[in-house]
Amino acid sequence: MKTAKAIPVLMYHHISPATNGLATSPANFASQMRWLARHGWQTLSCAQLQSFLQEGVSVPAKSVLLTFDDGYLDNWQYAHPVLKEHGFSAAMFLVTGWVGHGPVRPSATYEQIMTNQLDGFESWCHAGCKQWVEKGKMDRVIVRQSEVDAMRHAGTFEFHSHTHTHVRWDQVSEDAAVKRNALHQDLEASRVFFDQNLGGATSQLCWPQGYFDRDYLEIAEDLGFDTLYTTDSRGLNREACGSRHIYRIAVRNRGGWKFGQRVMLAASPLLSGLYNRLKS
Repeated sequence: MKTAKAIPVLMYHHISPATNGLATSPANFASQMRWLARHGWQTLSCAQLQSFLQEGVSVPAKSVLLTFDDGYLDNWQYAHPVLKEHGFSAAMFLVTGWVGHGPVRPSATYEQIMTNQLDGFESWCHAGCKQWVEKGKMDRVIVRQSEVDAMRHAGTFEFHSHTHTHVRWDQVSEDAAVKRNALHQDLEASRVFFDQNLGGATSQLCWPQGYFDRDYLEIAEDLGFDTLYTTDSRGLNREACGSRHIYRIAVRNRGGWKFGQRVMLAASPLLSGLYNRLKS
């Protein structure tokens, strides 16, 4: 069996018909997942990526990790049924303070997505979602605990931390001591949420807006986070290279063929290195 030299980690936010900013349409997401399935790719768990990066544990050459930031409702509505259809899995990074309660809301069927019969599902663009969050109306656009449980049960998503508040404490704190204390409380609250609602704390953390500094790293590691995801695409997730700076590729709203070319590029150390140098 050929083994991976580098693992593409793909970053999504929204799967939504409202494709203004940070969104992939349901039809294009379905096309992307079909491309992976038809070309023999498999989706990894975060634990598999962690073992590959920390210990050099081998995985098949055609391996990819799918990640979704913030915990938007449209991930349940549109990504979950496509992942379920193909037997794929993904990681969702939850802002734990945004997750609400209530019954499971409807998600589309795979057939509805494939035939674009999506009337009746309320969808918001990224800017619209941010406005609801700023108003404290997170439940309009963020997954509920019941939906998290349904996705866990189905095996389509695993869940990890995107902090408790999504606040950039470096931007709002008056000095370094205040920043460190606020960040510590934020990450600790996220760990408590996982302990109480998801069967135990996670060691995997995705930085809001991809930002971190030395204080961020120190506090995260003190609290048990050792696998850290960025929004930086210009690097390779290589065997035994460490897990403190995971590179991720922002997925664009494009069909399966163009998506596939980018995935293959990210899996090749030689080609990816050339591509990153040309972009810089």
